[in-house]
Amino acid sequence: MEEQLSVWFSQNGRDLPWRRTRDPYAILVSEVMAQQTQVDRVVPRFERWLERWPTVETLAEASPADVIREWQGLGYNRRALGLHRAAQQVAAHGWPSDLTELPGVGRYTADAVACFALGRAVLPVDVNVRRVQERTGHAFTAAAAQALMDLGATVCVARIPRCDICPLAEGCPSRGSRYEPLRKQGPFEGSFRQRRAATLRLVADAEQPVGDLDPDAVASLARDGLVLVADGTVSLPG
Repeated sequence: MEEQLSVWFSQNGRDLPWRRTRDPYAILVSEVMAQQTQVDRVVPRFERWLERWPTVETLAEASPADVIREWQGLGYNRRALGLHRAAQQVAAHGWPSDLTELPGVGRYTADAVACFALGRAVLPVDVNVRRVQERTGHAFTAAAAQALMDLGATVCVARIPRCDICPLAEGCPSRGSRYEPLRKQGPFEGSFRQRRAATLRLVADAEQPVGDLDPDAVASLARDGLVLVADGTVSLPG
């Protein structure tokens, strides 16, 4: 199966900017940005981020406030602070052998950096890779990681896989299967996530009087370290 997948990937693989580098910092940025965010939204933000902070050292020297402002629009803003703290740790101590020691870096992200930047023979298993593995029953190697991600994202999709164009269909025991829709996150419109995001945008633009803001959103943002509340005002950290 891996050979057929490799041929398919050579003709259909997505041209993503982080696939043109082996820099562990750039790959870490791409992986953190792509968590729960569509790839087409990530590409321009990734490129802008690397233009502003091209190395782990330059990001480490940035203020948390600037990092939060640059992250605006990507959502899940705690990721920005985690990435910033990880950069500071790497700048001070180097890349650890166990990448999960870095703030905000879980098993998948650690394996992705290890595979794509450091050349380690570990397969990073995201939702797309896991789906292809489970449906085919095949044990793929780390060399197939990028191809598996693209196949899962564009062909072996969640509900109605496109088996008619899948390079693995002939030997796949799940060929022709259909799947129940996965439980989706509630709508953003009108949600507390939206209230948090709106509040953070206001504070990112300028320091705000605490009484003018959504108190529950401010409290939640403060718990996550995304804002500071002092002397009756709310501001970004640092």
